[in-house]
Amino acid sequence: MQSNSRKLYIPVRYKLVLASLGALAWFAFSIYLALPWVADLSALITPLGAWLAVAGVALIPGLANAFLVAGLLLDKRPVYPMEHPLPPVSVLVAAFNEEMVIRDTLLTLIQQYYPGTLEIIVIDDGSSDRSANVVEELIAEMQLGPATSLQLVRMPQNGGKAAALNAGLRAAAHEIIVTADADTYVRAGSLAALVHHLVDGPPNTAAVAGTVLVRNSRSNFISRLQEWDYFHGIAVVKRIQSLFQGTLVAQGAFSAYRREVLNELNGWHDSLGEDIVLTWGMLARGYRVGYAENAFVFTNVPENYKQFYRQRKRWSRGMIESFKAHPEILLKPRFNTPFIYLNLLFPYMDLAFVLVFIPGLIAALFFQFYAVVGAMTLILLPLSLFINGVMYIHQRRIFRTYGLKVRKNFSGFLFYILVYQIIMAPATIMGYLAELLHLRKLWGTK
Repeated sequence: MQSNSRKLYIPVRYKLVLASLGALAWFAFSIYLALPWVADLSALITPLGAWLAVAGVALIPGLANAFLVAGLLLDKRPVYPMEHPLPPVSVLVAAFNEEMVIRDTLLTLIQQYYPGTLEIIVIDDGSSDRSANVVEELIAEMQLGPATSLQLVRMPQNGGKAAALNAGLRAAAHEIIVTADADTYVRAGSLAALVHHLVDGPPNTAAVAGTVLVRNSRSNFISRLQEWDYFHGIAVVKRIQSLFQGTLVAQGAFSAYRREVLNELNGWHDSLGEDIVLTWGMLARGYRVGYAENAFVFTNVPENYKQFYRQRKRWSRGMIESFKAHPEILLKPRFNTPFIYLNLLFPYMDLAFVLVFIPGLIAALFFQFYAVVGAMTLILLPLSLFINGVMYIHQRRIFRTYGLKVRKNFSGFLFYILVYQIIMAPATIMGYLAELLHLRKLWGTK
């Protein structure tokens, strides 16, 4: 059986070639299908404007989705042995006004039964509530084993997440550093799985991102939509980025890092997107950033549009911060270079969506004007359903492998496909503009 697996092994460079050829073939076919659409639009906004509009709304997103699906079909994840002891690990939990959730988060970390020395450091970032008191109470009441410790570091005032994590790094005793958000539920065994991917991965692996899923998905419509984004969009993208040896964000919510690389980069940068800036610094220096599909945490997502808007604005601003901090990442070819350049095109695609597609949708629905949104859009809908269906089947298989169930949320799935981009694009565009115009940086919400 082992010999058969070796015969079927395809090196990463050839997987990249195959995925690229498949995506380019679809791109060429899409251009052919779009010719009548471009012709109709050319009479309204010139041929150049028509091609720019159609490329931003349909052609480039279609190319990206085709690349993702091809990558999924080619992806064979390594299975790391889980038997051997693991090295000591320091878990950093930065907390600001997390009184209601910090206790549960720490209990899920303590009850991991990590097969090695576990140091948990909570950094209270100048909270104005009882967050620090809750941690002190837990320290006093817990009877921890000799291999587990829990300590509190108090910041004199709120200095932001990057400053808190850097303070925790200075206090940490071990060479493997894990970050976890203060409102996450860490599934049993996930800490060990995350560290396994770091220590058993290729020698140049500097960090590994865990799998972040939605904990409060039953709260309301907004959280139901985000459940599909995390399960369906973010997880799949990270998986394929990892296939090509460069996950673009080792998110602060749950990731593992090698301390020597953190020190090389002087820790976390003082920015709104501190985790993406750090990750791109690693990639720019030639390190690999992996993804652990079996290291699950569940986090609370925004439950109203104002919070959601602020979060996505912050995320998109963090991407621009990363390009500004590490422009060299554009110059050195890597297996994950297609994803870097796709990120560079995000502002263009979001602008095309807001300035072209949304007005065209309004014109079609209310004024029966179909030059922008018409027959071609109807053709794209079943294609979108097909692509999302492939992603769903793949993700459900992963869930079943690790004993998780996909919640029934068909309405959330349908609206995720149809309207999620409509509610997200305005926030991302404002994030790009805020960073380019050097506007005041506000954390807002997570």
